[in-house]
Amino acid sequence: MDDDARTTDDMPVASRPPEAGPATAPRRPLDLLGTAAVGIGMGTADLVPGFSGGTVALITGIYPRLIANVRQGARCLSLLVRGQVRAALGAFLAVEWGFVLSLLLGIVGAVFALATLMSHLLETRPVQMEAVFLGLIVGATVLAWQELRRPAPVHALVALAVGAVFFVLLGLRSGAVTDPSLIIYLVAGMIAICAMILPGVSGSFLLLMLGMYTNVIGSVRDRDLAVIAVFGLGCALGLAAFSTLLNWLLTRHHDLVLAAMIGLMVGSVRVLWPWPSDPVSGVGDVRLHAPVPEQVPLALGSAVVACLVVLAVGVVAKRVAART
Repeated sequence: MDDDARTTDDMPVASRPPEAGPATAPRRPLDLLGTAAVGIGMGTADLVPGFSGGTVALITGIYPRLIANVRQGARCLSLLVRGQVRAALGAFLAVEWGFVLSLLLGIVGAVFALATLMSHLLETRPVQMEAVFLGLIVGATVLAWQELRRPAPVHALVALAVGAVFFVLLGLRSGAVTDPSLIIYLVAGMIAICAMILPGVSGSFLLLMLGMYTNVIGSVRDRDLAVIAVFGLGCALGLAAFSTLLNWLLTRHHDLVLAAMIGLMVGSVRVLWPWPSDPVSGVGDVRLHAPVPEQVPLALGSAVVACLVVLAVGVVAKRVAART
């Protein structure tokens, strides 16, 4: 039977919605710490234009579980809005709150703790940093391809087509928005969060394209709670709407959707090329330039090491998942 025709019952336990039972719930405090560590990685990745927290979730094996839980939370809100309080309570209790809160703690902690450091590294060591992220994307692409249930030539064609289109689209970007209103922050959050949970699609880069990246990072750095709250509300609203669609697609068309995600990851290398046409512009510049010869050895070494680290993390994650 074709993988696109599979039902939820045919899916692995990690890919089922939270209602599937306690098999997906963390069993030990150490599991919660591991989930928080993944959240730290996701939060760090989402600070970087061109890299994605969704990629981190994918290579660590929690991606289907993450989407299923987010979708369940969105279902709870939908039921509550429609006045179905009893059903909403049931949906609320079906969410794996230990998993979700541990992940959120890691993500939020990383964003607040590392925003200043990440900005400094991206400004002072752009070549090395972009090379590292490029290596991470290459390794993540290899791991993502291994997640296809029944690889076929059509999946390679889908990945290449999506990658080519995304590569071109990444060439579009706008100038910075000056003194944006809170409504702009709300809309930016709704758009950016959709990218943050997709492997290969960088929410930070979408903020760059919208001209809002500097404003959002500056608000986090300056602890502007009003702006942070409005942006967070936009993220919540966008996540609730988008996760339901993504969960439906993953359930019914797993391999095609994953192939498209791989294409997004391949296309994102444009923004992670270590040598933009304007070296002063740093990370996020999509105008490509030839490599600087004296910088190639360090950049290549950094990319290879990062790729190997991702592949090693993927092997360990699979072994851990097999034991639980």
